[in-house]
Amino acid sequence: MTSLPTFNPSLNERHNANAIRILAMDAVQKANSGHPGAPMGMADIAEVVWREFLNHNPKNAKWANRDRFVLSNGHGSMLLYALLHLSGYDLTIDDIKNFRQLHAKTAGHPEHGYADGIETTTGPLGQGIANAVGFALAEKTLAGQFNKPDNAIIDHYTYCFLGDGCLMEGVSHEACSLAGTLGLGKLIAYYDDNGISIDGEVEGWFSDDTAKRFESYNWQVLRVDGHDADAIREATLQAKAETNKPTLIICKTVIGLGSPNKQGKEDSHGAPLGNDEIALTRTELGWANNNPFEIADEIYQAWNACDKGNKLESDWNAQFADYQAKYPSEADELQRRLSGELPSDFDAKADEFIKACQAKGDTIATRKASQNAIGAFAPLLPEVLGGSADLAGSNLTLWSGAKGVQDHADGNYVHYGVREFGMTAIANGVALHGGFIPYTATFLMFMEYARNAVRMSALMKQRVINVYTHDSIGLGEDGPTHQPVEQIASLRQTPNHFTWRPCDTVETAVAWKVALQTANAPSSLILSRQNLAHQDRTDEQVALIEKGAYVLAKEQGDLQAIIIATGSEVDLAMQAHKVLSEQGVGVRVVSMPCAEIFVKQDRDYIESVLPSDVRARVAVEAGITDYWYKFVGLDGKVIGMTTFGESAPAKDLFNHFGITTDKVVEAVKSLV
Repeated sequence: MTSLPTFNPSLNERHNANAIRILAMDAVQKANSGHPGAPMGMADIAEVVWREFLNHNPKNAKWANRDRFVLSNGHGSMLLYALLHLSGYDLTIDDIKNFRQLHAKTAGHPEHGYADGIETTTGPLGQGIANAVGFALAEKTLAGQFNKPDNAIIDHYTYCFLGDGCLMEGVSHEACSLAGTLGLGKLIAYYDDNGISIDGEVEGWFSDDTAKRFESYNWQVLRVDGHDADAIREATLQAKAETNKPTLIICKTVIGLGSPNKQGKEDSHGAPLGNDEIALTRTELGWANNNPFEIADEIYQAWNACDKGNKLESDWNAQFADYQAKYPSEADELQRRLSGELPSDFDAKADEFIKACQAKGDTIATRKASQNAIGAFAPLLPEVLGGSADLAGSNLTLWSGAKGVQDHADGNYVHYGVREFGMTAIANGVALHGGFIPYTATFLMFMEYARNAVRMSALMKQRVINVYTHDSIGLGEDGPTHQPVEQIASLRQTPNHFTWRPCDTVETAVAWKVALQTANAPSSLILSRQNLAHQDRTDEQVALIEKGAYVLAKEQGDLQAIIIATGSEVDLAMQAHKVLSEQGVGVRVVSMPCAEIFVKQDRDYIESVLPSDVRARVAVEAGITDYWYKFVGLDGKVIGMTTFGESAPAKDLFNHFGITTDKVVEAVKSLV
C-alpha cells in the first residue's frame, strides 16, 4: 500500500479535510460518474480557506458583503458541494447522494441558481477565473462608488480555485492579464498544481512557467505545498496583505490524495475510484467509518459556519445602519442597486428619450444611435458599467460621462483591450456580483471569440448587454474576415437570449431600454456601421416596438403579401413597399428588431402582425437566410446571404449579393 505524502495539518485539520475526500469519492461512486481527484487533492487548501478565511453566512447566501468563492475547475464540483454541505448551507446529505441526477441541486458541474452558495456556473475551463476577475472588479468599483473614509461598507475578497486546464485556456490569459493591470488586490487564486489532466501527465503539453507568466501580469506569486495547512495559511495572509496586486498561490498537490493505487494518476481524474479502492482509501486516511456518506457529529460541528456567519452579517448590518444614518441617499441607492431594481422613474424617462428620437428623425448609423442612447440612459442608471474590447472609437461605446476604472476608483467604464472572450466572461462575473449592469462591445464578427461566455450569460440568466457593431456586409472594404454572416442566426438560436437588430434611432433606443429592463437574460444589440434612414411612425407603432415586431407600413387595399425585415434592410423593404403599392400590390412591411421577443407574444398579436392565411411572405436581412424560413415558410422567399462576403464598398456588395429593392420587389411579385 502506497503511503500518503508528507503533510502537516493537525489531526483535526486532516480529519476535517478528509470529510471532503470521503463525500467526494462516495458521491462519484454512487453516481458512477464524476471527478473525485480534484476534490481529494484540494481538500487541504479548501479546509484552510473555508474554515479560517472565507467570510460568508450559510443562512443567507446572498449577504451583500460576503466573500465570493469560485471553483473555476468546475469538474471538481463535489469539492464545492461538500464545502456547502459541511458548512451548513441548505444542501443536505440526500442532495449529496443525488449527485449528477435529474433535477439535483448537485449537478455535474456547479450551476448558478441550483443551490445556495454557488456563485457562478463553472465547467467550461478558464471562465471561472475570468468570472472571479469580474467579482473582484465589481467589488473594487462598488467600493469606490460607495465607501466613505469612516465606513468601508463594501469590503470583501474573491477566492478562486483553478487547475491546469483553466490556465491552458486562453481566456485565463485575457482575464488575468487585465486583473493585474487593474490592480485587483482582493482577488486570491489557488492553482491546483497537480500535473495531471484526463490525458495524463501535463508536462508533455503544458510546460509554461506559470509563476513567471503571472508575475509578468503584475500578480504576486507564492508557492506552497498544497497539503501543508500552515503554509497555505501563511500564504493566504501574505496575499491579503498585498493590496495592490492580485495573488496566485501555486499549490503543489497530489490528485486523488489518499487513494493508494490511483493518487497522482489520471485514473483518479474523471472516473469513480471503485468500491475496492474506496475501502482501501478509507483505511489509508484513517477514516474509521466504512459506511458511505456518514460524517461524525464532531466534524459537522467543526465545519459549521452558521454562528460565525450570522455574527459577521449582524456586525455588517450594524455597520450599514451607521452608514444609512450618515449617508441616507447613498444607502438607499446601494440597496436599490444590489436588489437589481431600476429607478421607479426610468421607464417614463426612457420613453421621453424615445419620443424625442422619433420627433428628431436622425438618419445616422445605429452604432451612433446606440451611443446617444447610452448617453441618455447611463446618467439615469449609475449601475451601468460599460466597456469595449478596444474599438471604442468604432463601436461608439464611450459617452460623455464615461470614466475609466483604471484611473478612477469610482469609474464606470472598462478599457478591456483586445480581449473579447475575457471581457464577456468578466462581465458575467460583474453581473453575478450585483450592483451593476455591465455592457460589453466589439464588432459582431468578433462575437465569435466571446461566444461561449455569451452562452454562459444566457445559461446563468444574467443581465449582460452586448453591443455588436459592423453588423453585415454593410461594413464594406474590410472584407469577409470582418463581415458577419451566420452570427446573428447563431445568437437568435441561443435559449434565454434576446437579439436586437434595430433599423434606426428609435428602434435602437427601444432596444437599449428593453435590454436594461430585462433582468434575467442577456441581450445583444446588433448595430450598423453605415447610416440608416429614419422611419416615420405613429405613437402606437413606437409602443409596439417592445413586442419585438410590428407593422411598420400597412397594405393598401387587400393584404396579398408581407415583407419582414430587420436593421439596414428595413429601408429596402419600405422602398419596395412604395414600388409595389404603386403597382397595386397589397403588401405590408413588418419590422422585426427582436424575433425572440416577438414569438413570446400572445397568439392574437402574432396573428395581427403575420396573418396565417397570407402565405406570400418575403424576409430580407443581410445575414444567413436559413433562420427566416420559420417565419416565411417553405413557400416563402428569403433575400440574404448564402456565402461569405467580399471586399468592396458597401453599395457594391449589396448589389453584388442581390440585397436590393429590385430583388425584394421581384420576390414579392413572384409569390403574389
